[in-house]
Amino acid sequence: MSLPDSKSSRKLCVEPLQTHSSVVQLNIGGQLYTTTLATLRKYPSSRLAELFTGPLRLMKDSKGHFFIDRDGTHFGAILEYLRTEEVPKRNLLEVHKEAVYYDIKPLVKLLEETPQLFGEAVGRQQFLSGVRNYHENLEVIIRVARAEAMASRYSTIIMCILRTEDDLARYTDAVDSLDSKKESVVSFGPWNATASVEDLLDCIKMDIEAKGYKVSLKAHSPDKGFLFKSHGFLYKLTFAWW
Repeated sequence: MSLPDSKSSRKLCVEPLQTHSSVVQLNIGGQLYTTTLATLRKYPSSRLAELFTGPLRLMKDSKGHFFIDRDGTHFGAILEYLRTEEVPKRNLLEVHKEAVYYDIKPLVKLLEETPQLFGEAVGRQQFLSGVRNYHENLEVIIRVARAEAMASRYSTIIMCILRTEDDLARYTDAVDSLDSKKESVVSFGPWNATASVEDLLDCIKMDIEAKGYKVSLKAHSPDKGFLFKSHGFLYKLTFAWW
């Protein structure tokens, strides 16, 4: 169990720890944990073990706890694995990030084999790597939405989703159907993977919401005649600010 620690002065500690079974008190970014050297050194090649091997150069807080300047929210899951070898079942992405940071390779491997991380790494990220400028476009969407939020409850971004090269050839017609003075347009695609337009839209919404934004998504059909409506390229992404 961890408890929040108040802000405290810290000093550098350069000293050897005495025995393999020594009890160690840790302050990880304000979260307090108590464990043993044996637990921390379970995987000798890990970064965590190296921190507690040989002469220590970790900071100590005013209460004598070894201090690591990192968010300690999920460090408890790391300790639990070191104690029991049980793979965490919650907050897997966050725990994986910590396992990578502390270089606990067996835990990293086990987490990457879970359905959630396997699907993310092997499925979704592999697909998105083939969508040109995907992450850059997300940043553009957020930047434009924030710029349009002044004194407004909503910001609307129009996305043009181009699944194939043929769609790309008709891109100009689709964009010309919009009122460029009123609507911001960000285009995605084309891509070669079997994933559908709906799959890409799910990814866009998921990744933007993961950054803390509240968004809604629906098809957008400008009233410019049947030809433009039939393209089906355009989608409206709406940010709600309150």
